[in-house]
Amino acid sequence: MDIRFVKRKNLKEKPKDALGFGTKFTDYVFNMDWDEDEGWHDAEIVPYDDVKMDPASMVLHYAQATFEGLKAYKGADGNYYLFRPYMNAKRFINSNKRLCLPELPEDLFVESIKELVKLEKDWIPEGEGESLYIRPFMYAKEVKLGVAPSKSYRFSIILSPVGAYYPQGMAPVKIYVEDELTRASLGGTGFAKCAGNYAASLLGQVKAEKLGYTQVLWLDGVERKYVEEVGSMNAMFLIDDTVITAPAGETVLPGVTRDSVIKILKDKGIKVEEKHLHIDDLMAAAKDKRLKEAWGTGTAAIISPIGELFYKGEEEIINDFKTGELTQEIYDTLTDIQWARSEDKYGWREKIDID
Repeated sequence: MDIRFVKRKNLKEKPKDALGFGTKFTDYVFNMDWDEDEGWHDAEIVPYDDVKMDPASMVLHYAQATFEGLKAYKGADGNYYLFRPYMNAKRFINSNKRLCLPELPEDLFVESIKELVKLEKDWIPEGEGESLYIRPFMYAKEVKLGVAPSKSYRFSIILSPVGAYYPQGMAPVKIYVEDELTRASLGGTGFAKCAGNYAASLLGQVKAEKLGYTQVLWLDGVERKYVEEVGSMNAMFLIDDTVITAPAGETVLPGVTRDSVIKILKDKGIKVEEKHLHIDDLMAAAKDKRLKEAWGTGTAAIISPIGELFYKGEEEIINDFKTGELTQEIYDTLTDIQWARSEDKYGWREKIDID
């Protein structure tokens, strides 16, 4: 791939204080355009700057926008790695198909990320739990009003050095179960990683925060009875001796971390069921102390323990609001693979060859 490179005159100072999540950005951005007549063209790495956009750009009116999220790590062995980027590439293709955006080939997706990360490798933080968050995204840029797929798009990648997604880190979070609003429904875009899904979730998030809760657990959009996912994570529940999680597919995002955790659990001999779990059954299991542990999985948070559920005025504490042994074990196993502190028997680490 030929990439035009424009050097930044003055490089940014690397952050020295707490990183937080998604508030600091590196020096450069990757861009590549697609047009109906040319296909993909004009790949470039240029200084990070504002996006110039016509007010009639179709993305602003019809929300043709998709994105992904993954991370780069500096391993304990001194090498640089991505974690399962081809799974992100496949999901990006599926999201784009659903929203009528052009397909970006898997190899081109991964190569574009590697080229930008190689240039910005000095931005990869090395503190405990820190990494370089990677945000590839695509949006419609044709200037036109009228409901139809755009005829031109831009694919971009930005990078952000990050710490923990939640300020409390691995301390349990409090979850509000939303039973009025819905985020996704059968035949919709729930499985896609698109901007509109997250816009639809914001009101529920605002409600939760006003009540003192960190995140929202969404129920199905038809009967509003079956547990689906948390706004920023897939959700898993250890009831008795079985981990239960909602099936990924039409209304639930097929999370990369979710898939990884399921494989780890099964290898540890723990029973996993991907099924529709009734919210009443979940709350009853919590009340009877049969719900032993619960956690969320996602690229941003990795593993986030759930310590409390609130549903229809009822609060249930999980595991005395402590991080469970299995939750911690999963986190340790997964992060040891990501940061190259242990053997990668799954082949999940994708090495970045630094020139």
